[in-house]
Amino acid sequence: MNRLAGKSALVSGGRQGIGRGIVERFLDEGARVMTCGRGARPADLTEAVLWETCDVSAGTDVGALADRVVAEFGELDILVNNAGVQIEKSIVETSDADWDALMGVNAKGVFLLCRDCIPIMAAGASIINIGSTSATSADPGLALYNASKAFVQGLTRSIAVDHGPAIRCNAISPGWIMTGMAEAAFAMAKNPAAARADALARHPAGRFGEPADIASLAVWLASDESAFATGQCFTVDGGLTAASPLNPALF
Repeated sequence: MNRLAGKSALVSGGRQGIGRGIVERFLDEGARVMTCGRGARPADLTEAVLWETCDVSAGTDVGALADRVVAEFGELDILVNNAGVQIEKSIVETSDADWDALMGVNAKGVFLLCRDCIPIMAAGASIINIGSTSATSADPGLALYNASKAFVQGLTRSIAVDHGPAIRCNAISPGWIMTGMAEAAFAMAKNPAAARADALARHPAGRFGEPADIASLAVWLASDESAFATGQCFTVDGGLTAASPLNPALF
């Protein structure tokens, strides 16, 4: 549909999962796209997408990434902060190293990318932060992950307030999207099969989400169609958090 024709986009963490889904949809919609990750360029990433090896928790890496954006695009129209990690531990099981690893990517990484990219963003640009329903409804055994996503929501609102109207900033809060992170969370359950079945039954949509479900909203938020939307956290969870904790199958 070319809703992003002529726009430049940087998507962090585009190697797989939600990030890859967003990269591919942005490309389909006509955007020029750059993505990044800690390792080498994925072999299956189309040549049309620019790749930069980058640890988003490292200030020097992020600075170099911003310089590459300027060199390739001149200025940036869309920033998607998608890079994230998950550690399956309660707070008492969490080490200092766990804190540095998770908060370094999920919180500091979002901060660094926004700080370094806002000065190179075009007027009317859009920042999209990938949060989680875990920010407001804590998932068990994911203490730091839950906290990091609450940070993302708070920073999203602050950027919208401080940098509007030149820049819009919104967050997408996915629910259970079937990626490696979701599989890891189910795997830590006492009975993974039962946990999966129970979670599925609590989705009014009748299914878990896919990266394409998040990418569709990201396209809208990146486009001029969402020009009046800023400072918001959009939940995409198949209705999971809309429901009462009562089991609907018993009523």
